[in-house]
Parts: sequence; C-alpha cells; structure tokens
Amino acid sequence: MNKNLTIKLGAIALLILLLLIPLLMIDGIIDDRQQLRDGVLEDIARSSSYSQQLSGPVMVVPYRKVVRTWKTNEKTSQRYEELGEERGRLYFLPERFELDGQVQTELRNRGIYEARLFHADNRINGHFSLPAQLGIKEDFADYQFDAPFLAVGISDIRGIENALKLELDGQRLDFVPGTQVGWLGEGVRVTLPALDTRNATELTFGFDLRLQGTGSLQVLPVGKSSHVSLAANWPHPSFVGNFLPGKREISDQGFSADWQTTFFSTNLQEAMSRCVMGNDCEAFNGRSFGVSFIDPVDQYLKSDRAIKYALLFIVLTFAGFFLFEVLKSLAVHPVQYALVGVALAFFYLLLLSLSEHIGFALAYLLSASGCVLLIGFYVCHVLHSVRHGLSFSAGLAALYGLLYGLLSAEDYALLMGSLLLFGLLGVFMVLTRKLDWYGIGQKPAKPLAFDVEAMQ
Repeated sequence: MNKNLTIKLGAIALLILLLLIPLLMIDGIIDDRQQLRDGVLEDIARSSSYSQQLSGPVMVVPYRKVVRTWKTNEKTSQRYEELGEERGRLYFLPERFELDGQVQTELRNRGIYEARLFHADNRINGHFSLPAQLGIKEDFADYQFDAPFLAVGISDIRGIENALKLELDGQRLDFVPGTQVGWLGEGVRVTLPALDTRNATELTFGFDLRLQGTGSLQVLPVGKSSHVSLAANWPHPSFVGNFLPGKREISDQGFSADWQTTFFSTNLQEAMSRCVMGNDCEAFNGRSFGVSFIDPVDQYLKSDRAIKYALLFIVLTFAGFFLFEVLKSLAVHPVQYALVGVALAFFYLLLLSLSEHIGFALAYLLSASGCVLLIGFYVCHVLHSVRHGLSFSAGLAALYGLLYGLLSAEDYALLMGSLLLFGLLGVFMVLTRKLDWYGIGQKPAKPLAFDVEAMQ
C-alpha cells in the first residue's frame, strides 16, 4: 500500500482513539448527573412518601388454648393432669377482594429536577367467609378467643391522606396505626366486634383509602377472588409485578387497567401459611402487581444511549471527510480532522446540559443544529468550496437525523442501525469503485485554490 496513505489512515485511527478520552469523560458526567438527580428524587420521596404497596386486609383472630399434659408423681406414682396455656393467632384472607383506584399525578420540583408524586383515591370492598368453629378440628371447648381485628399493610403510612373508617355490615369502625402483624409490616388495623365462632360467618367490609406515594403503586391480591382496577392521568405506565393486567387502555390523556386473579393463580393461601409458620414471607409479599409512574426513558438514559453511538458517528464523519479528500484530490491536515472530531464530541455535552432544562427533543435539535452549522462553516473553508461544505453539512445533518431515529425507535434500533451501516458501506464502495488506491499520494494533491465564485 502507498506509504502516504498508510500514514494518513494511521493518523486518523490515532485521532479516533484519542477522541475516546473526551467521550468517556462526557459519559462519566452523564452518570454523575443521573446519580445527582436520583439523589434529589430520593430526598423528595423521603420528605413525602416512597413507593406504596397495599397488602391486605387480613383478619386476625388471637386465641388462647388450654394445653392438658399428663404427668406422674414420682413419690406416689399417681398420674395427674397439668393445665397450661398456649397463645396463637388464626389468619384469614378475604373470600372476595376488590379495589377501584383513581390516580392523579403531580410534579414536585427541587432546582432543575422533578419528582412525580401520585395521589390514589382507592375504594376497597370485599367479604370474609369464616368456617364454623373457625376451621378448628380439635376440641373447640379448649379455645378462648380475644377480640379479632382487621390488619392492612401499607408500606409507607406517611402517604395516608384521609381518616380511615371501616364499614362492616352497617357499622363504622375507626382504624388505628400499626398492623400488629410483623410480616405485614407498617400499616393500620381496626378492632372488630366479637365473632360467632361456632357457626359459619360472612362479613362484608369496605373502606376508602387515599394514598400518596412516589415511584409505583402495587397491590397484593389477597382475595380468593381479586379484582383490581386502576385509572390515572399518566400516559406512560409501566406495569410491574407478577401479573399483567388482563385489560388495559393507554392514551395521551392517561390509562386504565384491570387485573383479575384467584388463589389458583396466586397460591396466596399457601404462601401466607409458609410465612406464618416458617417466617418465609418473600413468596407472600412477592405476589403483588401494579404500575410504575416513573418516566420510562428520561433525558439521562437517552443521552447515555446517544453517546454509545458516538464512536460510530465519528468514524462515519471522518469517512465522509476522507472521501472528499481522495475523490477531489484535496489535502486535509490531521489537525483539521481533530477539530471536527472535537466539535462532534461537544455535541453530547451540549445535549446533556440543554436537555436538563428544555427537554431532550428540543435539546437534540439545538445541539445538532449548532454542530452542523459550526462544522459546515469550518469545512467550507477547509475544502475552499461552499458547495462541498454544504454537501458535507447535509450529510452530517442526515446522520444526526438517523441517530435520533435510532434513539426514538428502541425496539428497532438494531435493525435500523444495521441497515444504515450497510447502506453507507454500499455508498462508500460505489463512490470508490474506480479509485486507484495505489495511486493515492503518488501525485501531489490539488492546490487548495479558494473557490471565490462558490463562496460568493
């Protein structure tokens, strides 16, 4: 290969490697700004309330059981009965559980950062079906029952925004803080009237719960049959948890979603039994589902994705520069390559800084326009031709447009990127199909005579 061409290609390759240094520094700045933003959002959540998970209601029936033990008197060898007492609790999940939630979101600002809070107006209904003798098969006379209560787990009770009152078969009962059930965590409870423990009992309940939170709202489907309906003014829901909604509608004004589960799909009764008996509550608490109100793709994620294409972008730009050089027999100095490369790197810094204030789309437009104008102005003088400079600028603008398409079409990014590279390779091969690569550099390049007419 021609020695001059080898030196030129080596210099361009070295420049590309050196440009990785500012690109890595900008990538580090993106990570730092994202961590700072996450810290501010965490601080806002700490001052208001975190993500919310609703677990319950669960009915708890405390009991005392007489324990009869036969012992033998060592002196008289006579047997006698010793009575003791065993304390425990019985836990019951609802036969039917329904939740209807209407959610409104709002933004809280701290400096340039925003946190999205939600306010969920929930109506919770259902009923309990308690078996005769509460399902106890042993001697029922040995059992005495204390006041039963209903416990509702709420992951962050600071988010409760209303006075909770339970409607139970026509009665209105006040909730008090604390579940008194360790595996339910934080929450509320309400003491119930005495139960008819000898006969099967049906208890119908309902209450309103207004809940504030950040991040996500999740519900544990505690009913043998559970139906959850959520609607919100948030147009970008991310459905999370172990179950996806059976029905959902999403529009620019918001979304609505419905979940339907049974014990056959959740196996929640067995999971609760393992939680109570073996203190293994991960399976019980992990059956939840809900929706996340976090922006799925923010400016930092988009900026991070954009900079992943930076090396490819620089290589393609340098390839275009090199094409002008070899096809028009012009001499372009490596320093001029370097200045164009630095301008391309600054695009990502401009994109990051502007997107924090005006949004990603507008920031991308302004950053790309600024870089195209700057590089186009510079290239017009480097190539001493307005026509060549405008052609190069048009190609660069097209690359920026294609890059934005790649960032916007996440699902098709690989396909679009592959087609783009294949198309550009084809263009490069067509334009250089008759080029004598051995002859490059053997004859002097055209003098850079300034194209006065073109500049005018």
